[in-house]
Amino acid sequence: MTSVPEEQRPSGTAYGPYLTLGLQLAITVVVFFFLGRWLDGKFGTDPWLMLAGLALGVTGGLAAFLMKAIALGKEEDRETEERKKERE
Repeated sequence: MTSVPEEQRPSGTAYGPYLTLGLQLAITVVVFFFLGRWLDGKFGTDPWLMLAGLALGVTGGLAAFLMKAIALGKEEDRETEERKKERE
């Protein structure tokens, strides 16, 4: 197994933004699901608003997840390029 030099190892804080992505997606889906379920109880539209809330939660959560993941990837690429330039 090869060892990664100390200066190339990411610090613990470098993983923070990535660790929250899945949690944000899950929370969005669950919140919209239960909001739709609550609205179904209020208006007597079982199960349509629950399903609409679930679809909205999945769609919105996934869109936010992908936008954040792409932004983090671009930032990581930019930082990698800056480190390469510094070494030259």
